[in-house]
Amino acid sequence: MDGMTIRKAALCCGGQLHGAGDFERELGRAVIDSRAVQPGDLFVAYRGERVDGHDYISAAFARGAACCLAERVPEGETRPLILVESVQRALEQIAAAYRATLPVPVIGITGSVGKTSAKEMIAAVLSQRLHVLKTEGNFNNQIGVPMTVSRITRAHEAAVVEMGISGFGEMTELARIAQPTAAVYTVIGSAHLEFLHDRDGVLRAKGEMLQEMDADAPVFVNGDDDKLRALNCRQKKILFGLGTDCDVRAEKIRLLPDGGTACDIVAGARRIPVEIPAFGQHMVYAALEGAAVGLWFGLTDAEIAAGVAAYETVGRRGAVTDTGCLTLIDDCYNANPDSCRCGVDSLLQLPGRPVCVFGDMLELGENAPAMHAELGRYARDRGAALVLTCGPLSEETAKAAGGVHYVNREALIADLPRQLRRGDAVLVKASRGMRFEEISEALKTLQLE
Repeated sequence: MDGMTIRKAALCCGGQLHGAGDFERELGRAVIDSRAVQPGDLFVAYRGERVDGHDYISAAFARGAACCLAERVPEGETRPLILVESVQRALEQIAAAYRATLPVPVIGITGSVGKTSAKEMIAAVLSQRLHVLKTEGNFNNQIGVPMTVSRITRAHEAAVVEMGISGFGEMTELARIAQPTAAVYTVIGSAHLEFLHDRDGVLRAKGEMLQEMDADAPVFVNGDDDKLRALNCRQKKILFGLGTDCDVRAEKIRLLPDGGTACDIVAGARRIPVEIPAFGQHMVYAALEGAAVGLWFGLTDAEIAAGVAAYETVGRRGAVTDTGCLTLIDDCYNANPDSCRCGVDSLLQLPGRPVCVFGDMLELGENAPAMHAELGRYARDRGAALVLTCGPLSEETAKAAGGVHYVNREALIADLPRQLRRGDAVLVKASRGMRFEEISEALKTLQLE
């Protein structure tokens, strides 16, 4: 953190300095895993449900931490500590104060679906010209956002920060930390309804970011999403999507032989042919997001096309694999009704008998059973040949689709050789807590006659 000394950090959060050392030493990144500490870092001793970071303060110092942010002093510890009542709140205050010193533009990304893909695509595009920092993995919450901000330096020319929430008020806090100068809204969907109630609640919660942004800031929104299209904001709203009236739109969408996707991105008189090294219509939206932000930053057509081509899939997000027996769409990182419908639509673009393997979509609130049944009807009506499910809520999906439900993952995996055929295209989709990666791994090694 450029210019953020131990003493300044303590002042920012109202902390008490403890121990001996150089309190004028400049801090590096904020880190919560002692194994990831590099010399000069600030180790944040979070007290979790199973692990207490205070037990790893000594290990953090051994790896070169300059200071530790803590709520108590471990017995015998004499090295530099900043003592606070809440390390969470203190980290937020330090990160917000540090962000306020930086002239770097920050693009804040939020939405119910596609945040990480948008973040990766926008960073890939902007990196064709600029020195860009992006959120690592999916560190997008009240721990991850301040950690990301702590990594921004004055050498960066842009930062792309993913911002995820599950309740009201959380986005306000994240926006006060990241202080975005531009915003990207992917989709307002049916996610975290247990806490946000309905899509209007989702929009209201995610819209809190705009209250922390300047009136002249650009806000890039999905023009094909009814809630975002109708969004009223004081900022400059720029629509991206497939609609002909979108400011940045996609035309001539087609599947490539290697499993990628191609399209033309059109903005005014500009037409940019791009090839996306990932599968599915949702990746067209990611390309549109990258292009829209790139255009705002003044990138050339060639730079935007090169950035889209440089995109890399993260984790288990729509990764397409030819197993030699099946075509597998491994998309079991997370799930909600919108992303599952998108997964079905993408599956149907592939050759082979379309098969859906669904697990529970979590945090949908009291209407969860109806939403699971609706997904089953959608898959059936769109043309899925077979739907296999596992999880108490997903039984409704199987019933509505005329599919097969299993009591657990092990039973489903054991029955795969009987249910599947060589050449099938198989989508695996569930919320992360369902651990459907075990099913994806079984499919990768499955042998059929």
